Amino acid sequence: MAKESMKAREVKRAKLVEKYAAKREQLKKEGNYQALSLLPRNSSPVRLHNRCLLTGRPKGYIRQFGISRITFREMASNGLIPGVKKASW
Repeated sequence: MAKESMKAREVKRAKLVEKYAAKREQLKKEGNYQALSLLPRNSSPVRLHNRCLLTGRPKGYIRQFGISRITFREMASNGLIPGVKKASW
């Protein structure tokens, strides 16, 4: 389980990215990199990091489901993810 502060930091970054997205796009089209560098660093989408929605785990993230591999395995074993079955051959 990730620290609550790490989860909150990611949420804060996501809000900043959304807030400044239009302004960043406009400045890039104009080629005004001086003004672009004055925007907050966390408003850059590159600084976002995928985290598990349930546990906040930063590694082993499965994009299609938005959760970590460990959480995915637990949920799939319990039948909580529709359409997912354990493979056997």
